[in-house]
Amino acid sequence: MNRVSTSQGIMAFLLITLTLLLSGCGEKPESRETFLEGKTMGTTYHIKYYDEQGQLSASQLQLQIDAVLKDVNQSMSTYIEDSEINTFNRLPANQVMPISDDFRAVISESIRLGESTKTLDVTMGPLIDLWGFGPDKKPTNRPSDEALATMVEKIGIDKLILDEQGLSKTVNGLELSFSATAKGYGIDKVAQLLESHSITNYMVEIGGELRIAGEKPNNQDWKIAIEQPDAQLGERKVHRVLSPGTNGIATSGDYRIFYKMDGEIYTHLIDPVTGMPIKHDLVSVTVLHPSAMTADGLATALTVMGMEKAQAYAQQHDLPVYLIGKSNEGLVTYSSPAFKPYL
Repeated sequence: MNRVSTSQGIMAFLLITLTLLLSGCGEKPESRETFLEGKTMGTTYHIKYYDEQGQLSASQLQLQIDAVLKDVNQSMSTYIEDSEINTFNRLPANQVMPISDDFRAVISESIRLGESTKTLDVTMGPLIDLWGFGPDKKPTNRPSDEALATMVEKIGIDKLILDEQGLSKTVNGLELSFSATAKGYGIDKVAQLLESHSITNYMVEIGGELRIAGEKPNNQDWKIAIEQPDAQLGERKVHRVLSPGTNGIATSGDYRIFYKMDGEIYTHLIDPVTGMPIKHDLVSVTVLHPSAMTADGLATALTVMGMEKAQAYAQQHDLPVYLIGKSNEGLVTYSSPAFKPYL
């Protein structure tokens, strides 16, 4: 699904592993639960739900889940040659392409978040390629200032036109990548499917991003663990445990994936305004939102902002956000006012 492997996935994988452990604590043997797992979008999914009515077998439900996720992947994966997103990426300028409802939902929210945050840009694919980041790749040469300036001028959501007829671009070569929003959208689609079958107590995870609803048996809250950012590689330590209520949960950060080149440290997360990999003190961002897609996009956008700007954005938009930064004295944390009820 993604053009670039992100630390968001690694961090969130640890988060979900801890979550699955925590979510099983204290349950009575008679608790009725179903656990499903599979592969999608180049990663894995895990679903736990409680279904008192039992109107649909687990195997029947999984067939429906796989069909939903296959449709999302066919629409938004840059690794599928004839996917909807690749069809658009090959489209010449000023030609309108009709788009599916799923594609419209993701591009609409991606544009909205991009305009609001200024740090989420789904057209950054060529800029990422210029730096040499890609699946299982490391940058080997720093692009020149001239090449970066030229590329920054050629990208941007302002070069997209979305209307009733479909989607078009105003410049040739503009490409989309939904690496920051498509997994979350897949989660939201699965959640909608579960709820259509009157399943209201569930946890859905894809590639580490989550959406949780309701509660476990005996009125137990779901518990989510945020990973300790300064744990040694290979270790899994809990930083904080949350009760997220009914929300999507996304965690992003840059402390697991970085590269050294010409004596400089570079992360894979790039600021679309400057064209440069980020260099600041923010190492982990956790966002809660009713939509997993929106939480997914915001977690990436806030990570690029840095601690100070991310705090201001969270307060301005009343977002439940938990930030972990680094200082000379060690880790520093920030909980937005809207996040504190979940701690």
